[in-house]
Amino acid sequence: VVVYVSRGDEAVRGWLLVVLAAQATAFTTFSSQSTIIPSSPTSLYAAELTPEPEGGEELTKVTSSMEGSRMKNMGAGDDEGVYKFWLSATADGAQIKKVRTTTEKEASRKANFPGFRKGQVPPYAQPQITGFAVQEAIIKTCEQSLEAYGLESLSGSAGEVTVNEDVKDICKGYKVGTDVSFTATYMGKFDANIHTESATEEAEDDSVVDVEVVAE
Repeated sequence: VVVYVSRGDEAVRGWLLVVLAAQATAFTTFSSQSTIIPSSPTSLYAAELTPEPEGGEELTKVTSSMEGSRMKNMGAGDDEGVYKFWLSATADGAQIKKVRTTTEKEASRKANFPGFRKGQVPPYAQPQITGFAVQEAIIKTCEQSLEAYGLESLSGSAGEVTVNEDVKDICKGYKVGTDVSFTATYMGKFDANIHTESATEEAEDDSVVDVEVVAE
């Protein structure tokens, strides 16, 4: 998990790493490719998303979750049965707020800084907590996309997700509680059970022959 610290205080950095790493999801890496548009008056905090990659096969959801999301199969990976997937989705603002509240409570239990009473989280640590909450909500959304599109994650580093937008930029001017749009890519597999069933159903549909009965 990447934790961004706005001040060069190693004590703060170490404290945040300990507190946040205890709650972090290991399903991610980040790249810096986008610019944030000034805060939107709507409930969606809109980032300037990285351009959609050309090509790829659009996937159809197998569940009713993740309304408005999109997933594309961008082609086979190096290993058999492994593919690269591109996702466009929205992290729920309520989830971000929930994660942030939980993280801040946990942080306050361990906070003990000179110049601040015990249990008080320094103001300059607040952006890092917000960044962590946004990051975790994005990754949980990526995890949900696996079920929504009938996919399986890979184990270890092979299953890491790359979020194409810069989380640091997303958090600039972010209002806690608003949704966050993002795009991501990851390597994965098709869930054999789900997609075998789908293929069987399609084959059965194709085998049905309409017969018109003519009355004599």
